[in-house]
Amino acid sequence: MTDQRETTEQSGGPARSEAGEFTVLFVAGMSGAGRSTAANVLEDDGWYVADNVPPSLIKTMVRMVRSSDPSITRLAMVLRASDPNLAQEVEELRDALEASGIRTKLLYLDASEEVLVRRFEQVRRRHPLQGKETLVEGIARERAILAPLKNVADLVVETSALTAAKLRSVVEGVSPGDTEPRLSIAVQSFGFKYGLPIDSDLVADVRFLPNPHWIDELRDHNGREAPVRDYVLGQPDAGEFIDLYTDLVSIVGRGYLREGKRYMTISVGCTGGKHRSVAISEELARRLRKAVDDAGVASYDVRVMHRDLGRE
Repeated sequence: MTDQRETTEQSGGPARSEAGEFTVLFVAGMSGAGRSTAANVLEDDGWYVADNVPPSLIKTMVRMVRSSDPSITRLAMVLRASDPNLAQEVEELRDALEASGIRTKLLYLDASEEVLVRRFEQVRRRHPLQGKETLVEGIARERAILAPLKNVADLVVETSALTAAKLRSVVEGVSPGDTEPRLSIAVQSFGFKYGLPIDSDLVADVRFLPNPHWIDELRDHNGREAPVRDYVLGQPDAGEFIDLYTDLVSIVGRGYLREGKRYMTISVGCTGGKHRSVAISEELARRLRKAVDDAGVASYDVRVMHRDLGRE
């Protein structure tokens, strides 16, 4: 196997093979170096992730996944140093998969002994290979088992000085051709009289706009219907408010992605959650869906919910 290893704290790493549309990514490394964080990042990024599957069963699992759901084209397997022959088994497995046209990659996460000891002490966990010995001896045993895997990894990430957000950015770039991460945004309307949604990241209060409830011909309609929507959006400052809030979401969204956050919930509230908040939520979501990046790709995945619509 050709050694295409690259040690990095930022990004990148060449693929072992570009052949095939289906990719199997092996995630290996020291316990405490960030495998669980990497698995969560990959899952958020659309990978199908399986943890601690014995190498002898991986070929069967790949075959089952491909046959049961053709939409799954990226499978990440998180490996643990439970077998002294792990490196040889993975080597043979990668060769077999690539011979069948499946692209494989190996991501290896490492950290210094001092950092690993500190992380285990902070969470008060025993090292999985510690047994009745010391933590340092358990780390040394695991490092010896994994050394051959590290030597042939496509990408080695040293996590000792990486924040979780930085590790996320590295893992997100592990597969060539992956698109830039997009923020998933939920825009929900609500009524203040029913309480503030507990899952809000941003809250917009639109009670400064006139309330259609006090207009007889609008009272029985809601913000998704044209008469109420046109009335609310036609009010002075409504358009400017939505313009400014769209810009605010863009600024906050960029910061979220830098910090490794992939989801945002925007709660738009009026008194009862029927008229103003519904109309503004729909229009804000429409504008966010139109936002594109420099490459012309949609910037956000957006969905709209109306928590209190229909309540008396």
